[in-house]
Amino acid sequence: MKACIITILSFVLFCSCAQTQTKSVKIPAATSQKPAPNEAVATFAEGCFWHSEIVFQSLVGVRDAVSGYAGGQTKNPSYEQVSGGQTGHTETVQVYYDPAKISYATLVAAFFASMDPTSLNRQGNDVGTEYRSAAFYRTEEEKRILEAEIARINASKKYKSKVVTEVVPFKAFYPAEDYHQEYILHHPENSYVQHISIPDFIEFKHSFKGNFKP
Repeated sequence: MKACIITILSFVLFCSCAQTQTKSVKIPAATSQKPAPNEAVATFAEGCFWHSEIVFQSLVGVRDAVSGYAGGQTKNPSYEQVSGGQTGHTETVQVYYDPAKISYATLVAAFFASMDPTSLNRQGNDVGTEYRSAAFYRTEEEKRILEAEIARINASKKYKSKVVTEVVPFKAFYPAEDYHQEYILHHPENSYVQHISIPDFIEFKHSFKGNFKP
């Protein structure tokens, strides 16, 4: 009985802390400015795309991170189809950035720092191939940067297991439904947002030595 009470109190305290964090953290959103003439695009998958959006949009030099689907064979898939695990797609973000302000290598470092790259077909409680981690390269230089970062992480022994992130050539990206875009910004009251997305984002900001937007 005592253990049960302690568990309940711990859960209540966790929820209260999560709600406090949600109210205090500034959610980074896409800017409305037009794309720069030299704007570049990068594509990453690291579990729930709600989380990925705010990770990349928090960095100076990133204009927007659009939620969507990539890596599969179904054209113009719906969220329901992707969630069913039959399309081959994984939840992905398409990142639009200014190479003069942030490098592809920095985006890659942020990508690996904001997830567990050794977790196969899942991130946290999100399980399935649609939550697998993948980096979609457009050039051989991007591929080299990705493989070098994976080698560095494996050599660092930060994790007990090897990195399982897929490094594959970019083929197509399909934007997700409108209600998924900027989801955390528009739905701060959502339980998943309060208890998972925001705490994960705060942890990322504390651990990653990046140039964050004010």
